[in-house]
Amino acid sequence: MGRSVVVAILTAVDDPNDPRIDDFRDLTTADRRPDRPGGRGLVIAEGVVVVRRLLESAYPVRSLLGVPRRLDELSDDLVRLDVPAYSTDADTMARAVGFHLNRGVLAVADRAAAPDVAGLLAGARAVVVCEGVGDHENLGSLFRNAAALRMDGLLLGPGCSDPLYRRSVRVSMGHVLRVPFTRLDGPWPASLDTLRDEGFTVVALTPAADAEPLATAGLAGEKVALLLGAEGPGLTEEALAAADRRVRIPMATGVDSLNVATAAAVAFHAVTGGG
Repeated sequence: MGRSVVVAILTAVDDPNDPRIDDFRDLTTADRRPDRPGGRGLVIAEGVVVVRRLLESAYPVRSLLGVPRRLDELSDDLVRLDVPAYSTDADTMARAVGFHLNRGVLAVADRAAAPDVAGLLAGARAVVVCEGVGDHENLGSLFRNAAALRMDGLLLGPGCSDPLYRRSVRVSMGHVLRVPFTRLDGPWPASLDTLRDEGFTVVALTPAADAEPLATAGLAGEKVALLLGAEGPGLTEEALAAADRRVRIPMATGVDSLNVATAAAVAFHAVTGGG
């Protein structure tokens, strides 16, 4: 749950070089980005909706930066915080962060500890396992779809990007802060045995013609780990061989694949029934 504290400290800032807003600085500079996991590793939320979800999450909020109108929209949420909220104009904000922010407000937080694999799987019945999903927007969309269609968690295999990168958080509409996720440890794809040991059937999603049609695979109500690969190359042959079953989404002639997040949404609904 979110932090239960007193009230945010609202402070006006008119200098883009003010050191108090250093957490928000240079968001477009690759080697200085505050959200790089190899750097400061901060979590950045953009826009009222996503900021509100960050404030409600387990991630320890450090501060906010926004134009007065957007901070006013968050006034009810700010009474629960004991962190600084910096109010500024759009130009000062743009000069500090490196671009004009249409959404008008940012919040920054420290990372929360990821659950271990056993903790994520405990009580779960439908989880996602990703291999090679390196596109931040696709990964963010996967989290949004997983939240909407009631998947219980997401496990990241080799080649996956950081779900807490700013773009992933934004595209997920903040749901990456709600859906439990962790890295799947051990050699790949042998580490999938961890899921089988917990009673999951590992089901690979593939466009291969010899895979079972998703609609008749009977996955609803089963304990399923749905295995997804990168857009374009899809799952590696090693991952496909390690799956217990392979399923496909039948498509019209001349269409060979779907965007990975779109395909995932169709499969998530088949696994959970959407509820």
